[in-house]
Amino acid sequence: MKITKDTTIEDLVEGVPQSVKYLMHKGITCVACGEPIWGTLEDAAKEKGFTDEDIENFINDLQKFADNPSKKVEEPEAKVKVNNIKQDKKGE
Repeated sequence: MKITKDTTIEDLVEGVPQSVKYLMHKGITCVACGEPIWGTLEDAAKEKGFTDEDIENFINDLQKFADNPSKKVEEPEAKVKVNNIKQDKKGE
């Protein structure tokens, strides 16, 4: 399957099952919530505010999944900010 910005979401999900998890990690979550989506990859990405460059990166990444169906979607790194809290040790 050749992935382009004009690939429909329906065709993408059917042809490249890893695309659901990949797009969810990118913030295009309507793919997994069961909401019917009619449109292209570009439509869905633009609706979420992604740039043309972002969409090209999505196409390149998704093409790798299409070319290698056993390829797994990598989990994004968790970004946790921990504040330095000083504890008052009085009364111990």
